[in-house]
Amino acid sequence: MPYASNDDVQLYYEMDGDAEQAVVFLGDLGYGAWQWGWQYPAVAGQYTTVVMDLRGTGKSDSPAGPYTISTFVDDLISVLSDAEITSTHLVGAGLGGMVGLAATRMHARVTSLTTIGTAPAATARKRNVDSNLEMLWAPPSDREALAESVETAVSSSFYDRHPDVVDRIVEWRVDEDASRPAWESQLAAIREFDVADLLYEITVPTLVVHGMSDAVWSPTAGEQLASELPRGEWAPVENAGHLVHIEASKIVNDILIGFLNEH
Repeated sequence: MPYASNDDVQLYYEMDGDAEQAVVFLGDLGYGAWQWGWQYPAVAGQYTTVVMDLRGTGKSDSPAGPYTISTFVDDLISVLSDAEITSTHLVGAGLGGMVGLAATRMHARVTSLTTIGTAPAATARKRNVDSNLEMLWAPPSDREALAESVETAVSSSFYDRHPDVVDRIVEWRVDEDASRPAWESQLAAIREFDVADLLYEITVPTLVVHGMSDAVWSPTAGEQLASELPRGEWAPVENAGHLVHIEASKIVNDILIGFLNEH
């Protein structure tokens, strides 16, 4: 099992393939690597594929916080160095999308960026960012609470039609999701994130995917992000919530693979 090290923090990642181009997936607040189970097999083979557990989740260490976006970027660079990846396409959901935006500004290793359910800043909605993101939290030991939090992150139609998928997600979350202290340490990074006035510095092609029923980050925030990026592409997905890449995985995968192949 590969681990990279950033100072004394051990960061777990999984890598598959030996293709020339790489795709690295960066997860959302509190979630383990399970969230990429719908994209990983679609991308693997054509690309070297890396899924890392952000600090605080899965098999990665959970040091005391608060964390910062810059720290997550340093973690990412540690994983890329350990995996001997010199350039990569980044795909990030929520918090992972914010890490991707910051990494793209700070490092030349990023070939393209895809954000999913991500906003350019938390400051514009400081008063309600915590309550909105709180919908994603549930104690990993409480299966009923985990199921309820999944319900808030997807459309009601998906939740009702796919109880088997919800059950599987709950089991994965029991094993991989962040504890409350680690979750709050990750949340601290989101609270201080703001690149709304710096988007002109992100010049790589950037695909902005957003579920139009997202109750965590408003679709308006995603549309703003796409419109203000020099090479932003807006990809709204109707009738899908915050976990758009799970409940509309076929649509998202088609859009993502088309974007990756183009760039």
